[in-house]
Amino acid sequence: MRAVLRCTLQLALLASALALGGCGGVYYTVNVNSAAARVEQARALGAETSAPFEYYYAREHLRQAQVEAAEASYSDAAAYAQIAEEYAQRAIDSVEVSRRGAAK
Repeated sequence: MRAVLRCTLQLALLASALALGGCGGVYYTVNVNSAAARVEQARALGAETSAPFEYYYAREHLRQAQVEAAEASYSDAAAYAQIAEEYAQRAIDSVEVSRRGAAK
């Protein structure tokens, strides 16, 4: 399942990069797709309740990245996407630590 998801994500990244053309757009596209995947992974793991600060911080930064991209501010959009991915990963890590602690 993960291999299929990863392959699909890579194809979507490539298609988006080719469609956007410009360097800033490509950089943003790679960052936002990666961030979106992490935010979705965090949501699927239950981070909305287990790590709400990290999850919602990531989600709102992802949303702001999309706003910035719509205004063609690709460097700002990429920066927001990087923060979104970082906090989504923190949420994922927090959920996994909680689950390990509960399993003991």
